[in-house]
Amino acid sequence: MNPAKEPLKKTLVLATRNAGKIKELEALLAGYGLHVLGLGDFPDIGEIEETGVTFAENSLLKARTVAQATGLVALADDSGLVVDALDGAPGVYSARYSGEGATDERNNSKLLDVLKDVPEKDRGCRFVSVVAAVAPCGAELVAEGRWEGRVLFAPRGNGGFGYDPLFLDLELGKSAAELAPAEKNARSHRGRALRALLADWPDFWARASR
Repeated sequence: MNPAKEPLKKTLVLATRNAGKIKELEALLAGYGLHVLGLGDFPDIGEIEETGVTFAENSLLKARTVAQATGLVALADDSGLVVDALDGAPGVYSARYSGEGATDERNNSKLLDVLKDVPEKDRGCRFVSVVAAVAPCGAELVAEGRWEGRVLFAPRGNGGFGYDPLFLDLELGKSAAELAPAEKNARSHRGRALRALLADWPDFWARASR
């Protein structure tokens, strides 16, 4: 079956190929009666260049591109780590912080290196996520979530992805990579953004179905 022929109200395309993001978003969307697809279901859609300078710009760019290409409602997340001592870097460049061919390991290594002389009290940071939903008709919905923390001096934990091993949740005293998936989703920037988005979901779906 062509995914684009499925009923609009039952199908949502996640505008990502990131397996970690897809897993988290699917868990957060469970219970909403949606059939969730990823970009892997649409091989004709190539890489979407993130040319925006803010999380919101990139999130909307990805969601608009996928909604237009598939004829389905698209959900995109753009997120990253904002470090106070680095004037907000790596920010929107979090996924490619270590340059061409960047990996989580290389990104984390670079972050630790540039912060090696920064004392604990000055290692404040936050994860930021902006989630955008866009319908083929042009209806849009955007929400933001933040998760405050501190950059650790060494990785901790084996879960999650990205900068999770270096992000300390100050309240729990654990890194994001030490949290169980459900616990992380309850506290994370992406979870907060998606819950804010879903608070307005009924109105958005009504507009999306016109």
